[in-house]
Amino acid sequence: MEIFHISAECYPVAKVGGLADVVGALPKYQNKAGHKLRVVMPCYETKFRSDNDFECVHWGSVQLGNFNFPFSVLKETTDKLGFELYLMEIPELFDRKNVYGYEDDIERFMAFQIATLDWIIGRESMPDVINCHDHHTGLIPFMMQYCFKYHKLLNTPSMLTIHNGLYQGQFSFDKLNYFPEFDSIHTKILEWDHQINSLAVGVKCASAVTTVSPSYLNEINNSANGLESLFNIVRYKSKGILNGIDTEVWDPSKDKMLKKNYSIQNFEQGKQQNKETLCTLFNLDPSKPLFSFIGRLWDEKGGDLLPQASALALSENYKEINILILGSGNAQIENQLNSLLADYKGNYNTFIGYNEELAHLIYAGADFLLMPSRVEPCGLNQMYSLRYGTVPIVRRTGGLKDTVIDFGDNGNGICHDQSSVGDICYSIQRAVSLYEDKEHLNEIRKKGMSTDHSWEKASQEYIEMYNLILNKI
Repeated sequence: MEIFHISAECYPVAKVGGLADVVGALPKYQNKAGHKLRVVMPCYETKFRSDNDFECVHWGSVQLGNFNFPFSVLKETTDKLGFELYLMEIPELFDRKNVYGYEDDIERFMAFQIATLDWIIGRESMPDVINCHDHHTGLIPFMMQYCFKYHKLLNTPSMLTIHNGLYQGQFSFDKLNYFPEFDSIHTKILEWDHQINSLAVGVKCASAVTTVSPSYLNEINNSANGLESLFNIVRYKSKGILNGIDTEVWDPSKDKMLKKNYSIQNFEQGKQQNKETLCTLFNLDPSKPLFSFIGRLWDEKGGDLLPQASALALSENYKEINILILGSGNAQIENQLNSLLADYKGNYNTFIGYNEELAHLIYAGADFLLMPSRVEPCGLNQMYSLRYGTVPIVRRTGGLKDTVIDFGDNGNGICHDQSSVGDICYSIQRAVSLYEDKEHLNEIRKKGMSTDHSWEKASQEYIEMYNLILNKI
């Protein structure tokens, strides 16, 4: 089976969040299973682009209304990621360091989608399946079905995988002329709440819809930023497939980013050495339990709760715990977190920004990982922490609910029901008590480290969905 994954992100090429991790791993495991995988993404100005060799395999131009944008398709020459990687080079739109956040994002990703389809229809053979990811590629299923120039793809099934339904790519109908020509009778398909909604279009037109966890599929039927009724309508063609993690990248026994490698047989010594390295870097006490947060500092991640929760937890456990925050996002939250540095010196620190190597070291060296998310479609951080013997402290939502069971129920982590300062602090108190019972703590760590969250199972579920929609054509 020839499968195309089309995405705005792919680790290690360009990463903002969990989307990149999935698109960087899922195709590799599908390739290992004997399928032919190709990943297509925009060509950003990244270190990966400058450090690796590419060859141009196609060129053309995209017409967006009155604007014309030349593009080239660049193929990475060694398939070093475990699959074929293609970068869509559109210099006027993507020769920038950031993935998102520009005023012309609609134009950028519209051009990317059109250029991708233009290249695909020019190839000798058509893909068996096109798997689109999030709203940045959500218009592709519509264009495959209704735009005249893509008639060769009319019988090619498409699947839309939703990593986060809060972001939907809405824009006004004054940009309708960006689309390649189609019969105006189909214009209504593009509309949701008087706008063109890229995610809604993808949900309507894709042959199948998947979410990145079973619980998230249930949640978006009730809370999806205005698309609830649509998700209920398409439930018949939807499935929640829990993400996996790339166990080759995330392996504490081989991870080159760690100070000391370890396995389930010697994790106590290994985690302690990594913890000591972390504590030296951030002026913390390695004899105290270390609580960490890794991720984006946004309300949906519970980032706005961290300043008050950290201050309260540190006050309630005066000089008895350490807290280390790694993240960036909302400038106000960043400033609030940094304002705590003077009051809790020696027990608290921050790294505002993102550092992949530091993230790996924290997963290995921390005792507990905080994830007080309001919304967490799947979550990968809790799976990384389990694999590294760090106990996740999570709010029961989305994929967190599917992967973490409270240790009080003979599980592998600590759970709470609300995204609130009180729930976070109560869970930290439970964790402090657990930390003092080393035998029990180590049992829970072993349980987490032995949990199988690899991609083999999840990738097979994707293949089953592809076969299902292929058989319906």
